[in-house]
Amino acid sequence: MPALLLFGLGLLFLLWLVGQPWLTERRRQRIRTRPFPAAWREILKRRVPYVRSLPADLQLQLKQHIQVFLAEKPFIGCQGLDVTDEMRVTIAAQACLLLLNRPRGYYPNLRQILVYPGSFVVNRGHTDGSGVAHNGHQVLSGESWSQGQVILSWQDTLQGAAAPNNGQNVVIHEFAHQLDQETGSANGAPVLARRDYYARWAQVLGTEFAQLQARAAQGQASLLNDYGATDPAEFFAVASEVFFEQPQQMATQHPALFRELSQFYRLNPLSW
Repeated sequence: MPALLLFGLGLLFLLWLVGQPWLTERRRQRIRTRPFPAAWREILKRRVPYVRSLPADLQLQLKQHIQVFLAEKPFIGCQGLDVTDEMRVTIAAQACLLLLNRPRGYYPNLRQILVYPGSFVVNRGHTDGSGVAHNGHQVLSGESWSQGQVILSWQDTLQGAAAPNNGQNVVIHEFAHQLDQETGSANGAPVLARRDYYARWAQVLGTEFAQLQARAAQGQASLLNDYGATDPAEFFAVASEVFFEQPQQMATQHPALFRELSQFYRLNPLSW
């Protein structure tokens, strides 16, 4: 009897595992068919001007993604901040740009979004070349953790959304990290559509990263922010900001990098 009971429980668990993705997608489909709230539409018009440049089909897809994202991801206000629908919709709209035309994973590892009123301070420790440990503080506008949190400054989120052509967007940056972290720690190598894409991705992004490092060391100006020279993960996040916000400049100055990101995101912002 115990063996038979264990077998039955195991079979039920297996059936649950098999059926769970189907049930999740069915629930999401119901959410996508709901009318997009008029109040949310007004928030997009007022706070996220980027949306107006999208083709009609991508605008519809984005709104459907926003509905699912907000149904699944909890927001938590920090330092006494009261999170409003305006904050949630503004953040979700920018985060969901990265999901357009891609498999509908909705950042599967993301458990919550923490929102601060403005920039926040974190403690950072590091060990120098002689092995001495140092403690310090950093002022940040955003951060992405592989444990399932994205932390954002609302003030910086607003500024990034209001200036959609300057190549700087904290939400795009941190959610690019979330894509990068789907297989663990961010390393600049997110999950690609095909295995044979990885060699070219590594070659192109590795070359571009090295060039940015060299320019930053010499104090030369670049389309890509020098922060991208920190490590490959930051390079991918910085490049993603520029891909969405300054696609023409990237396609002209960094055509190979633009092609890789266009293939990864399954989008061509040059056509918007």
